[in-house]
Amino acid sequence: MRHYENLVIVKPTLTEEEIKNTIALVEEVITANGGEIVARDAMGMKKLAYPIEKNARGYFYVMYYTVAPAAIAEIERRFRINEEILRFVTMKYDTKREIAAWNGMVEKTKKPAPTAAVAEKKEEVAS
Repeated sequence: MRHYENLVIVKPTLTEEEIKNTIALVEEVITANGGEIVARDAMGMKKLAYPIEKNARGYFYVMYYTVAPAAIAEIERRFRINEEILRFVTMKYDTKREIAAWNGMVEKTKKPAPTAAVAEKKEEVAS
């Protein structure tokens, strides 16, 4: 099993429910091919560096997972077929140094965002 990261950019014209369904399909493709999703990071709607299929924005979603290297070809093939996905990038982490960086990124995604923690403290103080 190797360590991978996928950045998926979904079309901005989809409704919130359609985006969730598309992300669920992406995750299903990974798990159906023997992968284990370790962490997820929904980055939300962002402006693209350049228009893709006449879209200036896209919904960014990052997944960190482990899977056998042979499954990557099938996972990427299924991503290419999905018309809701504007772009995707698969990154492989091989060396000890890269795996340590991958573990660090996974830990960052598992920690709550500092703005959420500050908002919770403000609510507690207000109560």
